[in-house]
Amino acid sequence: MATTDRQNLLSDAQPMGTTNNTLEPDLEAGGQPSILKQSSHPVCLIFHFLFRVGAICTYFFGTWFTDNFVLIFVLCVLMLVFDFWTVKNVSGRLLVGLRWWSENKEDGTTTWLFESRDPSRPLNPVDSRLFWTGLYVAPAVWVVFGILCILTFKLKWLLIVAVALALNFANVIGYTQCDKDAKQKWATGFASNMLGGSGAGGLMGGLMSRGITRMAGSMF
Repeated sequence: MATTDRQNLLSDAQPMGTTNNTLEPDLEAGGQPSILKQSSHPVCLIFHFLFRVGAICTYFFGTWFTDNFVLIFVLCVLMLVFDFWTVKNVSGRLLVGLRWWSENKEDGTTTWLFESRDPSRPLNPVDSRLFWTGLYVAPAVWVVFGILCILTFKLKWLLIVAVALALNFANVIGYTQCDKDAKQKWATGFASNMLGGSGAGGLMGGLMSRGITRMAGSMF
């Protein structure tokens, strides 16, 4: 799909860091709101972990219930695919205001494209912290599973691990590059504002202009 045909979904997302003030927060025993109550998108936060935790649990505990490797393989792959799509298209946009995708050009090359939130929209720290934690911890767990497969000579289970690592690392690389691109854009925009006469740059320019005017007035 061409870039011009894409709708900027980030502009339609609920502003980061906002909560539903119409509900009374459910307090835990320590008097602090629960994580879901602190989250701006609790349902999205649940699904950010649901499929990846489900795939890991199916892989680890599946043999307790069945010896059918094909069934465990299919269930794990389905949950991994659901997780990849959810993280790539939903939770990244809502929880951290980032979105990435790739497009294939006519010459056969692939271009990575990134979208990011407006920096004036603050992030919910709970959503941001849990998003990045889930993004990086899951592939680390699959790496451990892969090492155990090799050490125990259960090589057929490496098929599941390979699929999991491919899908998880695609999102890790995509969001890491997207976050880096967003920070570069924000830094460039800030520098442009400083030099273009807005914000602090405009203030400094005004002070310099008034200083020159006063100096000229004192000389004549």
